[in-house]
Amino acid sequence: MQKRKISIKNLASKQIIIPLAALLLLVIFNLINDYTFFSIEWGQNAAGGSILTGSIISILDEASELAILAIGMTLVTAASGGQDISVGAGIAITGSATLKIIFNPNFGEGTAVILAILMAVLAGVICGAFNGVLVSAFKIPPMVATLILFTAGRSIGSWILGGGNDNATNGIFLKIGQYIPGIPIPTTILVTAVVIILFALIFKFTNLKLYMQAVGINSQSSRLNGLNPTMIKFLSFVILGICVGICGVLNTSRIGTINHSSCAKDIEMDAILAVALGGNALSGGKFSVTGAILGAYIIQFLQKTLYKIQVPASALYAFKAVVVIVLVIFSAPVVRESISRNWKKLTSKKSSKEVA
Repeated sequence: MQKRKISIKNLASKQIIIPLAALLLLVIFNLINDYTFFSIEWGQNAAGGSILTGSIISILDEASELAILAIGMTLVTAASGGQDISVGAGIAITGSATLKIIFNPNFGEGTAVILAILMAVLAGVICGAFNGVLVSAFKIPPMVATLILFTAGRSIGSWILGGGNDNATNGIFLKIGQYIPGIPIPTTILVTAVVIILFALIFKFTNLKLYMQAVGINSQSSRLNGLNPTMIKFLSFVILGICVGICGVLNTSRIGTINHSSCAKDIEMDAILAVALGGNALSGGKFSVTGAILGAYIIQFLQKTLYKIQVPASALYAFKAVVVIVLVIFSAPVVRESISRNWKKLTSKKSSKEVA
């Protein structure tokens, strides 16, 4: 009985409780509104292959890039105490670098795909390193530093492709963003799962998470304990750059082309929201990557729900903003601490009355 009491009392202080509660509310709402929302059926893709279809599959597919970005954005937020607002433009750059190789007729299909992925990751690392140097070495606030690529990134992407564009015909490349024959779920879901597993292994077998939390909590103290805050902050931006590179490949392989003006539009805001919805403090320090990933899927779940209940497109962002504001407020550490304190007072009063 005592163990149960302690777990309930501390529940509000857990970082993961807000995204789990938000997810539960969305599930309950959709079950009441239309339980077929959760139906998964067999269908056919454009190539005639058997695939699984349904709203849940669509959510997992469409949130793939956001979930991957949420991982990198969480690390940047934790280590630097700020956010990178250039990831959308970064996807335009890395996506353009991907297509630059794919469109090259001198490479075979398989070779082109391997080189394109490497080129996208390299472009992402360069973008991340550029932002990382400005933040870690020159001490420029993250949002100000990343404003440069936010402003110029889409033009750089257009310049990479020479101002022109085309549709990719590389069958192997298109399968990355669509379907692999014989596998009934979108390839993007598999790629996202692999990325999440890789980061889980990195956090388990290295001290990366500990170091980034230490730097985010107190940069000076971490330096006195032998850490290099400048390098760790720089590394967080480079890791985010790798995530951006992967997203650039996924984004362009979905449709086989790129529209620089609308590619990954506003995804940086959703990535920051995912971090906040995950119960992470946007000022840095202790973080939960699991919460941020859940936050990414919750955002897509919410958007799908609003479409399902036929919210007009013109009002969609307003409805989404209201819900997200409520979730972010409740996910704020100060609010969770207040709820925890009040719950403690309430339970202590009940215990006093029972004793009396």
